[in-house]
Amino acid sequence: MELNKLTIKEARTLLDKGELKAKEITLACLKVISENNKVLNACLLVDEAGALLAAEKADERLESGEKGGLLGIPYLCKDNIMVKGLKTTAASNILENYIAPYDATIIKKLKAAGAILLGKTNLDEFAHGASTENSAYGATKNPLDLTRVPGGSSGGSAAAVAANLCLFAIGSDTGGSIRQPASFCGIFGFKPSYGRVSRHGLLSMTSSTDVIGPLTKTVYDSALVLEAISGYDELDATSVQAPVDYYLEEEKENLQNLVVGLPKEYFVEGLNPEIKARIDEAVLKLKELGAKVKEVSLPYTKYGIPVYYLITPAEISSNLARFDGIAWGFKAKESYGLQNFYKDNRGQGFGPEAKRRIILGTYALSAGYYDAYYKKAQAVRALIVEDFNQAFKKVDILLTPTSPHPAFKLGAQNADPLAMYLEDIFVTGASLAGLAAISIPAGEVSVKDGGGNLAGEKVETMPIGLQLIAPKLKENILFRTAFKI
Repeated sequence: MELNKLTIKEARTLLDKGELKAKEITLACLKVISENNKVLNACLLVDEAGALLAAEKADERLESGEKGGLLGIPYLCKDNIMVKGLKTTAASNILENYIAPYDATIIKKLKAAGAILLGKTNLDEFAHGASTENSAYGATKNPLDLTRVPGGSSGGSAAAVAANLCLFAIGSDTGGSIRQPASFCGIFGFKPSYGRVSRHGLLSMTSSTDVIGPLTKTVYDSALVLEAISGYDELDATSVQAPVDYYLEEEKENLQNLVVGLPKEYFVEGLNPEIKARIDEAVLKLKELGAKVKEVSLPYTKYGIPVYYLITPAEISSNLARFDGIAWGFKAKESYGLQNFYKDNRGQGFGPEAKRRIILGTYALSAGYYDAYYKKAQAVRALIVEDFNQAFKKVDILLTPTSPHPAFKLGAQNADPLAMYLEDIFVTGASLAGLAAISIPAGEVSVKDGGGNLAGEKVETMPIGLQLIAPKLKENILFRTAFKI
Protein backbone atom coordinates (compact mmCIF):
# COMPACT_ATOMS: atom_id res chain seq x y z
CA MET A 1 0.00 0.00 0.00
CA GLU A 2 1.38 3.42 -1.03
CA LEU A 3 0.33 5.47 1.97
CA ASN A 4 0.80 8.85 0.28
CA LYS A 5 -1.89 7.89 -2.26
CA LEU A 6 -4.57 7.40 0.38
CA THR A 7 -7.55 9.73 0.53
CA ILE A 8 -8.32 11.38 3.87
CA LYS A 9 -11.32 9.07 4.29
CA GLU A 10 -9.22 5.94 3.67
CA ALA A 11 -6.46 7.09 6.02
CA ARG A 12 -9.02 8.10 8.65
CA THR A 13 -10.44 4.57 8.76
CA LEU A 14 -7.01 2.96 9.12
CA LEU A 15 -5.83 5.44 11.75
CA ASP A 16 -8.97 5.08 13.85
CA LYS A 17 -8.70 1.29 13.75
CA GLY A 18 -5.08 1.46 14.89
CA GLU A 19 -3.91 -0.24 11.70
CA LEU A 20 -1.78 2.73 10.68
CA LYS A 21 0.32 5.39 12.41
CA ALA A 22 0.28 9.06 11.51
CA LYS A 23 4.08 8.95 11.44
CA GLU A 24 3.99 6.23 8.77
CA ILE A 25 1.84 8.34 6.43
CA THR A 26 3.97 11.40 7.15
CA LEU A 27 7.20 9.56 6.31
CA ALA A 28 5.65 8.24 3.10
CA CYS A 29 4.69 11.77 2.02
CA LEU A 30 8.10 13.20 2.94
CA LYS A 31 9.76 10.45 0.91
CA VAL A 32 7.78 11.14 -2.24
CA ILE A 33 8.36 14.89 -1.81
CA SER A 34 12.10 14.29 -1.67
CA GLU A 35 11.90 12.11 -4.79
CA ASN A 36 9.65 14.29 -6.97
CA ASN A 37 9.83 17.90 -5.82
CA LYS A 38 13.08 18.61 -7.67
CA VAL A 39 11.16 17.93 -10.87
CA LEU A 40 7.82 19.46 -9.92
CA ASN A 41 8.95 22.44 -7.82
CA ALA A 42 5.60 22.22 -6.02
CA CYS A 43 7.04 22.84 -2.53
CA LEU A 44 9.02 25.92 -1.56
CA LEU A 45 9.69 24.68 1.97
CA VAL A 46 9.58 21.26 3.62
CA ASP A 47 9.44 21.20 7.42
CA GLU A 48 10.48 17.60 8.02
CA ALA A 49 11.32 18.06 11.72
CA GLY A 50 8.08 19.90 12.44
CA ALA A 51 6.02 17.36 10.51
CA LEU A 52 7.51 14.38 12.34
CA LEU A 53 7.00 16.05 15.72
CA ALA A 54 3.36 16.80 14.82
CA ALA A 55 2.93 13.18 13.68
CA GLU A 56 4.24 11.86 17.01
CA LYS A 57 1.79 14.09 18.88
CA ALA A 58 -1.05 12.92 16.61
CA ASP A 59 -0.17 9.29 17.32
CA GLU A 60 -0.27 10.00 21.05
CA ARG A 61 -3.75 11.48 20.67
CA LEU A 62 -4.86 8.48 18.61
CA GLU A 63 -3.46 6.04 21.18
CA SER A 64 -5.44 7.83 23.89
CA GLY A 65 -8.64 6.98 22.01
CA GLU A 66 -9.23 10.28 20.20
CA LYS A 67 -10.74 9.82 16.71
CA GLY A 68 -12.09 11.62 13.71
CA GLY A 69 -11.60 14.63 11.52
CA LEU A 70 -8.11 15.44 10.33
CA LEU A 71 -6.16 13.94 13.23
CA GLY A 72 -2.94 12.46 11.83
CA ILE A 73 -3.52 13.63 8.23
CA PRO A 74 -0.51 15.22 6.41
CA TYR A 75 -1.10 18.30 4.26
CA LEU A 76 0.68 21.14 2.47
CA CYS A 77 -0.19 24.84 2.59
CA LYS A 78 0.18 27.62 0.02
CA ASP A 79 3.06 29.93 0.89
CA ASN A 80 0.94 33.07 1.23
CA ILE A 81 -0.53 31.80 4.52
CA MET A 82 1.29 32.49 7.80
CA VAL A 83 2.74 29.60 9.80
CA LYS A 84 4.53 30.72 12.95
CA GLY A 85 8.28 30.17 12.81
CA LEU A 86 8.33 29.24 9.10
CA LYS A 87 9.18 31.32 6.06
CA THR A 88 6.20 32.89 4.33
CA THR A 89 7.52 34.28 1.04
CA ALA A 90 4.40 34.52 -1.16
CA ALA A 91 6.89 33.30 -3.82
CA SER A 92 8.40 36.81 -3.91
CA ASN A 93 11.97 38.02 -3.47
CA ILE A 94 10.66 40.89 -1.41
CA LEU A 95 9.78 38.40 1.37
CA GLU A 96 12.61 35.91 0.78
CA ASN A 97 13.68 35.87 4.43
CA TYR A 98 10.40 36.70 6.17
CA ILE A 99 9.58 34.46 9.13
CA ALA A 100 5.91 34.50 10.13
CA PRO A 101 5.45 35.67 13.76
CA TYR A 102 2.05 34.03 14.18
CA ASP A 103 -0.23 31.34 12.78
CA ALA A 104 -3.07 32.16 10.41
CA THR A 105 -6.44 31.27 11.94
CA ILE A 106 -6.87 28.28 9.62
CA ILE A 107 -3.43 26.99 10.63
CA LYS A 108 -4.47 27.22 14.28
CA LYS A 109 -7.62 25.25 13.46
CA LEU A 110 -5.73 22.59 11.53
CA LYS A 111 -3.17 22.24 14.33
CA ALA A 112 -5.98 21.86 16.86
CA ALA A 113 -7.55 19.21 14.63
CA GLY A 114 -4.26 17.31 14.59
CA ALA A 115 -3.47 17.74 10.89
CA ILE A 116 0.24 17.52 10.06
CA LEU A 117 1.82 20.34 8.07
CA LEU A 118 4.53 19.04 5.74
CA GLY A 119 5.56 22.40 4.30
CA LYS A 120 4.62 25.30 2.02
CA THR A 121 3.70 25.21 -1.68
CA ASN A 122 4.70 27.33 -4.65
CA LEU A 123 2.43 29.95 -6.20
CA ASP A 124 2.43 32.86 -8.60
CA GLU A 125 4.09 35.74 -6.75
CA PHE A 126 1.59 37.16 -4.23
CA ALA A 127 -0.99 34.95 -6.02
CA HIS A 128 -0.79 37.08 -9.19
CA GLY A 129 -1.28 34.64 -12.04
CA ALA A 130 -2.98 31.64 -13.59
CA SER A 131 -0.04 29.31 -14.22
CA THR A 132 2.40 29.36 -11.24
CA GLU A 133 5.06 30.59 -13.65
CA ASN A 134 5.31 33.99 -11.94
CA SER A 135 7.05 32.60 -8.85
CA ALA A 136 10.40 34.14 -7.96
CA TYR A 137 11.56 30.59 -7.19
CA GLY A 138 10.76 28.97 -10.52
CA ALA A 139 7.68 27.55 -12.19
CA THR A 140 5.78 24.51 -10.94
CA LYS A 141 5.17 21.70 -13.44
CA ASN A 142 1.96 19.76 -13.88
CA PRO A 143 2.65 16.18 -12.66
CA LEU A 144 0.26 14.79 -15.28
CA ASP A 145 2.34 16.33 -18.08
CA LEU A 146 5.64 17.90 -17.11
CA THR A 147 5.59 20.16 -20.17
CA ARG A 148 2.42 21.90 -18.97
CA VAL A 149 1.43 24.35 -16.25
CA PRO A 150 -0.53 23.20 -13.19
CA GLY A 151 -2.66 26.36 -13.29
CA GLY A 152 -2.51 29.15 -10.77
CA SER A 153 -2.11 30.78 -8.53
CA SER A 154 -2.47 27.75 -6.23
CA GLY A 155 -0.56 25.60 -8.72
CA GLY A 156 1.89 24.24 -6.16
CA SER A 157 -0.95 23.01 -3.96
CA ALA A 158 -2.82 21.46 -6.90
CA ALA A 159 0.30 19.76 -8.27
CA ALA A 160 1.14 18.43 -4.80
CA VAL A 161 -2.27 16.78 -4.41
CA ALA A 162 -2.26 15.40 -7.97
CA ALA A 163 1.23 13.95 -7.42
CA ASN A 164 0.25 12.51 -4.01
CA LEU A 165 2.86 14.51 -2.13
CA CYS A 166 0.22 14.96 0.59
CA LEU A 167 -3.33 13.88 1.38
CA PHE A 168 -4.76 17.38 0.90
CA ALA A 169 -3.55 20.93 0.41
CA ILE A 170 -4.68 24.44 1.25
CA GLY A 171 -4.84 27.18 -1.36
CA SER A 172 -6.35 30.62 -1.80
CA ASP A 173 -8.84 31.71 -4.46
CA THR A 174 -9.18 35.35 -5.46
CA GLY A 175 -10.51 34.98 -9.00
CA GLY A 176 -10.27 31.25 -9.64
CA SER A 177 -6.92 30.37 -8.09
CA ILE A 178 -8.15 27.14 -6.47
CA ARG A 179 -10.65 26.06 -9.10
CA GLN A 180 -8.59 26.54 -12.28
CA PRO A 181 -5.52 24.60 -11.07
CA ALA A 182 -7.83 21.89 -9.71
CA SER A 183 -9.28 21.58 -13.21
CA PHE A 184 -5.83 21.45 -14.83
CA CYS A 185 -4.58 18.81 -12.38
CA GLY A 186 -7.69 16.60 -12.27
CA ILE A 187 -8.56 17.10 -8.60
CA PHE A 188 -11.26 18.80 -6.50
CA GLY A 189 -10.89 22.50 -5.69
CA PHE A 190 -13.32 24.25 -3.35
CA LYS A 191 -13.84 28.02 -3.13
CA PRO A 192 -15.91 28.81 -0.02
CA SER A 193 -18.25 31.78 0.15
CA TYR A 194 -16.53 35.06 0.96
CA GLY A 195 -16.35 35.28 4.75
CA ARG A 196 -16.98 31.57 5.39
CA VAL A 197 -13.30 30.90 6.20
CA SER A 198 -11.13 33.38 8.09
CA ARG A 199 -8.58 35.33 6.05
CA HIS A 200 -6.56 36.28 9.16
CA GLY A 201 -2.95 35.39 8.37
CA LEU A 202 -3.42 35.33 4.59
CA LEU A 203 -1.17 37.80 2.77
CA SER A 204 -3.79 39.93 1.09
CA MET A 205 -4.02 40.20 -2.67
CA THR A 206 -7.56 41.44 -3.39
CA SER A 207 -9.15 41.83 0.02
CA SER A 208 -12.72 41.95 -1.30
CA THR A 209 -12.51 38.55 -3.05
CA ASP A 210 -9.71 36.57 -1.30
CA VAL A 211 -10.80 33.28 0.25
CA ILE A 212 -8.96 30.21 1.57
CA GLY A 213 -10.06 26.70 0.63
CA PRO A 214 -9.05 23.05 0.18
CA LEU A 215 -7.67 21.08 -2.77
CA THR A 216 -8.39 17.37 -2.36
CA LYS A 217 -8.63 13.98 -4.02
CA THR A 218 -12.38 13.50 -3.37
CA VAL A 219 -15.56 15.46 -2.62
CA TYR A 220 -15.73 13.75 0.80
CA ASP A 221 -12.26 15.04 1.66
CA SER A 222 -13.21 18.58 0.61
CA ALA A 223 -16.24 18.48 2.89
CA LEU A 224 -14.16 17.21 5.79
CA VAL A 225 -11.50 19.90 5.44
CA LEU A 226 -13.99 22.70 4.90
CA GLU A 227 -15.87 21.77 8.08
CA ALA A 228 -12.58 21.99 9.99
CA ILE A 229 -11.47 25.40 8.70
CA SER A 230 -14.81 27.25 8.47
CA GLY A 231 -16.37 29.52 11.06
CA TYR A 232 -16.49 33.06 12.38
CA ASP A 233 -13.23 34.69 13.47
CA GLU A 234 -13.17 37.93 15.45
CA LEU A 235 -9.71 38.63 14.00
CA ASP A 236 -11.19 38.91 10.49
CA ALA A 237 -13.66 41.78 10.06
CA THR A 238 -15.03 40.17 6.88
CA SER A 239 -15.70 36.83 8.60
CA VAL A 240 -19.38 35.87 8.56
CA GLN A 241 -21.26 34.93 11.72
CA ALA A 242 -23.17 31.98 10.30
CA PRO A 243 -23.45 28.36 11.47
CA VAL A 244 -21.28 25.80 9.68
CA ASP A 245 -23.30 22.95 8.21
CA TYR A 246 -22.34 19.28 8.50
CA TYR A 247 -21.29 18.98 4.89
CA LEU A 248 -20.63 15.24 5.07
CA GLU A 249 -24.34 14.70 5.74
CA GLU A 250 -25.09 15.92 2.22
CA GLU A 251 -23.79 12.62 0.82
CA LYS A 252 -27.03 11.02 2.04
CA GLU A 253 -29.30 13.51 0.28
CA ASN A 254 -30.83 12.98 -3.17
CA LEU A 255 -31.19 15.44 -6.03
CA GLN A 256 -34.95 15.20 -6.47
CA ASN A 257 -36.36 18.63 -7.35
CA LEU A 258 -32.92 20.26 -7.48
CA VAL A 259 -32.93 22.86 -10.27
CA VAL A 260 -29.61 23.23 -12.10
CA GLY A 261 -28.98 26.29 -14.25
CA LEU A 262 -26.78 26.35 -17.34
CA PRO A 263 -25.68 29.97 -18.00
CA LYS A 264 -25.72 30.40 -21.75
CA GLU A 265 -22.88 32.93 -21.58
CA TYR A 266 -20.52 30.19 -20.32
CA PHE A 267 -21.09 27.93 -23.32
CA VAL A 268 -19.60 30.19 -25.94
CA GLU A 269 -17.91 29.72 -29.29
CA GLY A 270 -14.34 28.64 -28.72
CA LEU A 271 -15.15 26.26 -25.89
CA ASN A 272 -13.32 22.98 -26.51
CA PRO A 273 -16.00 20.64 -28.00
CA GLU A 274 -14.73 17.73 -25.90
CA ILE A 275 -15.23 19.83 -22.77
CA LYS A 276 -18.78 20.60 -23.91
CA ALA A 277 -19.34 16.85 -24.37
CA ARG A 278 -18.13 16.12 -20.82
CA ILE A 279 -20.46 18.80 -19.45
CA ASP A 280 -23.35 17.29 -21.42
CA GLU A 281 -22.60 13.91 -19.84
CA ALA A 282 -22.75 15.48 -16.37
CA VAL A 283 -26.06 17.17 -17.20
CA LEU A 284 -27.53 13.87 -18.37
CA LYS A 285 -26.44 12.20 -15.13
CA LEU A 286 -28.03 14.95 -13.05
CA LYS A 287 -31.30 14.51 -14.93
CA GLU A 288 -31.19 10.75 -14.34
CA LEU A 289 -30.79 11.46 -10.61
CA GLY A 290 -33.94 13.56 -10.54
CA ALA A 291 -32.57 17.08 -11.01
CA LYS A 292 -34.20 19.55 -13.36
CA VAL A 293 -31.99 21.48 -15.78
CA LYS A 294 -32.78 24.82 -17.39
CA GLU A 295 -30.91 27.51 -19.29
CA VAL A 296 -30.38 30.84 -17.55
CA SER A 297 -28.71 34.07 -18.53
CA LEU A 298 -26.04 36.10 -16.77
CA PRO A 299 -25.82 39.01 -19.23
CA TYR A 300 -23.08 40.92 -17.43
CA THR A 301 -20.71 37.92 -17.57
CA LYS A 302 -18.81 39.52 -20.45
CA TYR A 303 -17.71 42.31 -18.12
CA GLY A 304 -16.34 39.97 -15.46
CA ILE A 305 -12.73 39.98 -16.69
CA PRO A 306 -12.40 43.77 -17.19
CA VAL A 307 -14.12 44.44 -13.86
CA TYR A 308 -11.92 41.93 -12.04
CA TYR A 309 -8.75 43.31 -13.63
CA LEU A 310 -9.57 46.84 -12.54
CA ILE A 311 -10.61 46.03 -8.97
CA THR A 312 -7.83 43.49 -8.39
CA PRO A 313 -4.83 45.69 -9.37
CA ALA A 314 -6.33 48.59 -7.41
CA GLU A 315 -6.53 46.52 -4.23
CA ILE A 316 -3.11 45.00 -4.95
CA SER A 317 -1.62 48.49 -5.24
CA SER A 318 -2.99 49.30 -1.79
CA ASN A 319 -2.13 45.96 -0.15
CA LEU A 320 1.45 45.79 -1.45
CA ALA A 321 2.29 49.38 -0.49
CA ARG A 322 3.43 48.14 2.93
CA PHE A 323 6.36 46.24 1.40
CA ASP A 324 8.74 49.18 1.24
CA GLY A 325 11.98 47.76 2.62
CA ILE A 326 11.63 49.67 5.90
CA ALA A 327 9.18 47.77 8.07
CA TRP A 328 8.81 44.86 5.65
CA GLY A 329 10.65 43.06 2.96
CA PHE A 330 13.71 43.11 0.78
CA LYS A 331 16.30 45.85 1.31
CA ALA A 332 18.61 46.91 -1.49
CA LYS A 333 22.24 47.05 -0.41
CA GLU A 334 22.91 50.60 -1.61
CA SER A 335 20.42 53.42 -2.18
CA TYR A 336 20.84 57.19 -2.07
CA GLY A 337 17.81 59.25 -1.11
CA LEU A 338 14.32 58.16 -0.12
CA GLN A 339 12.91 57.93 -3.65
CA ASN A 340 15.81 55.76 -4.83
CA PHE A 341 15.47 53.67 -1.68
CA TYR A 342 11.84 52.83 -2.53
CA LYS A 343 12.61 52.39 -6.21
CA ASP A 344 15.48 50.00 -5.58
CA ASN A 345 13.72 47.94 -2.91
CA ARG A 346 10.45 47.53 -4.78
CA GLY A 347 12.06 47.39 -8.23
CA GLN A 348 14.35 44.54 -7.23
CA GLY A 349 12.00 42.87 -4.76
CA PHE A 350 8.87 42.55 -6.90
CA GLY A 351 8.66 40.47 -10.07
CA PRO A 352 7.30 41.67 -13.45
CA GLU A 353 3.66 40.63 -12.91
CA ALA A 354 3.48 42.16 -9.43
CA LYS A 355 4.92 45.42 -10.80
CA ARG A 356 2.48 45.37 -13.70
CA ARG A 357 -0.49 45.05 -11.35
CA ILE A 358 0.80 47.67 -8.93
CA ILE A 359 1.22 50.17 -11.78
CA LEU A 360 -2.19 49.41 -13.28
CA GLY A 361 -3.87 49.63 -9.87
CA THR A 362 -2.15 52.85 -8.87
CA TYR A 363 -3.19 54.41 -12.17
CA ALA A 364 -6.83 53.27 -11.73
CA LEU A 365 -6.92 54.83 -8.26
CA SER A 366 -5.18 58.07 -9.17
CA ALA A 367 -6.81 61.51 -9.19
CA GLY A 368 -8.82 62.05 -12.33
CA TYR A 369 -9.11 58.32 -13.09
CA TYR A 370 -10.72 56.86 -9.96
CA ASP A 371 -14.28 57.63 -11.11
CA ALA A 372 -13.67 56.44 -14.65
CA TYR A 373 -12.05 53.14 -13.71
CA TYR A 374 -12.28 51.84 -10.14
CA LYS A 375 -15.64 53.40 -9.26
CA LYS A 376 -17.16 52.31 -12.59
CA ALA A 377 -15.82 48.79 -12.11
CA GLN A 378 -17.46 48.58 -8.69
CA ALA A 379 -20.76 49.74 -10.21
CA VAL A 380 -20.60 47.01 -12.86
CA ARG A 381 -19.63 44.52 -10.18
CA ALA A 382 -22.95 45.29 -8.48
CA LEU A 383 -24.71 44.40 -11.76
CA ILE A 384 -22.81 41.10 -11.93
CA VAL A 385 -23.92 40.31 -8.36
CA GLU A 386 -27.51 41.12 -9.31
CA ASP A 387 -27.22 38.77 -12.32
CA PHE A 388 -26.49 35.92 -9.93
CA ASN A 389 -29.23 37.01 -7.53
CA GLN A 390 -31.80 36.89 -10.30
CA ALA A 391 -30.55 33.52 -11.57
CA PHE A 392 -30.78 31.99 -8.10
CA LYS A 393 -34.44 32.96 -7.92
CA LYS A 394 -34.98 30.45 -10.74
CA VAL A 395 -32.39 27.74 -9.97
CA ASP A 396 -30.64 26.24 -6.94
CA ILE A 397 -27.19 25.85 -8.45
CA LEU A 398 -25.27 26.73 -11.62
CA LEU A 399 -23.15 24.36 -13.71
CA THR A 400 -20.39 25.64 -16.02
CA PRO A 401 -17.00 24.61 -17.37
CA THR A 402 -14.15 25.57 -15.04
CA SER A 403 -11.82 26.45 -17.91
CA PRO A 404 -12.38 26.59 -21.69
CA HIS A 405 -9.45 24.21 -22.26
CA PRO A 406 -7.07 21.81 -20.49
CA ALA A 407 -3.68 22.86 -19.08
CA PHE A 408 -1.55 24.77 -21.56
CA LYS A 409 2.17 24.45 -22.21
CA LEU A 410 4.76 26.03 -19.94
CA GLY A 411 5.80 29.35 -21.45
CA ALA A 412 2.96 29.40 -23.97
CA GLN A 413 1.37 32.61 -22.63
CA ASN A 414 4.24 34.33 -20.84
CA ALA A 415 4.60 36.99 -23.54
CA ASP A 416 0.89 37.85 -23.53
CA PRO A 417 -0.46 39.06 -20.15
CA LEU A 418 -3.95 39.60 -21.61
CA ALA A 419 -4.18 35.96 -22.73
CA MET A 420 -3.19 34.92 -19.20
CA TYR A 421 -5.86 37.19 -17.70
CA LEU A 422 -8.49 35.59 -19.96
CA GLU A 423 -7.77 32.26 -18.26
CA ASP A 424 -10.13 33.48 -15.52
CA ILE A 425 -13.10 33.89 -17.86
CA PHE A 426 -15.37 31.29 -16.19
CA VAL A 427 -14.23 31.73 -12.59
CA THR A 428 -14.13 35.46 -11.85
CA GLY A 429 -17.91 35.91 -11.66
CA ALA A 430 -18.36 33.75 -8.57
CA SER A 431 -15.44 35.54 -6.91
CA LEU A 432 -16.76 39.02 -7.62
CA ALA A 433 -20.13 37.98 -6.16
CA GLY A 434 -18.63 36.21 -3.13
CA LEU A 435 -20.34 32.91 -3.98
CA ALA A 436 -19.45 29.32 -3.12
CA ALA A 437 -18.03 27.25 -5.99
CA ILE A 438 -16.24 23.96 -6.63
CA SER A 439 -14.31 22.50 -9.54
CA ILE A 440 -14.90 18.77 -10.04
CA PRO A 441 -12.95 16.45 -12.35
CA ALA A 442 -15.09 15.90 -15.45
CA GLY A 443 -13.01 13.41 -17.41
CA GLU A 444 -10.24 13.99 -19.92
CA VAL A 445 -9.84 15.49 -23.37
CA SER A 446 -7.28 14.69 -26.04
CA VAL A 447 -4.13 16.78 -26.50
CA LYS A 448 -2.01 16.70 -29.65
CA ASP A 449 1.27 17.87 -28.17
CA GLY A 450 1.48 15.82 -24.99
CA GLY A 451 4.73 15.48 -23.08
CA GLY A 452 5.51 12.94 -20.38
CA ASN A 453 4.22 12.47 -16.84
CA LEU A 454 6.12 11.64 -13.65
CA ALA A 455 6.15 7.98 -14.61
CA GLY A 456 7.77 8.84 -17.95
CA GLU A 457 4.68 7.85 -19.93
CA LYS A 458 3.64 9.69 -23.09
CA VAL A 459 0.60 11.90 -22.45
CA GLU A 460 -2.31 11.84 -24.89
CA THR A 461 -5.12 13.21 -22.70
CA MET A 462 -5.41 15.81 -19.95
CA PRO A 463 -8.12 16.37 -17.31
CA ILE A 464 -10.73 19.10 -17.37
CA GLY A 465 -13.15 20.28 -14.71
CA LEU A 466 -16.74 21.35 -14.37
CA GLN A 467 -17.71 24.12 -11.98
CA LEU A 468 -20.69 24.24 -9.66
CA ILE A 469 -21.71 27.64 -8.23
CA ALA A 470 -24.15 28.08 -5.35
CA PRO A 471 -25.58 31.11 -3.52
CA LYS A 472 -23.48 32.63 -0.75
CA LEU A 473 -23.20 30.41 2.34
CA LYS A 474 -24.98 27.55 0.54
CA GLU A 475 -21.99 25.22 0.45
CA ASN A 476 -24.30 22.40 1.47
CA ILE A 477 -26.02 22.51 -1.94
CA LEU A 478 -22.65 22.31 -3.68
CA PHE A 479 -21.69 19.22 -1.73
CA ARG A 480 -25.09 17.58 -2.21
CA THR A 481 -24.65 17.91 -5.98
CA ALA A 482 -20.92 17.19 -6.12
CA PHE A 483 -21.32 13.92 -4.21
CA LYS A 484 -23.61 12.62 -6.96
CA ILE A 485 -21.79 13.69 -10.15
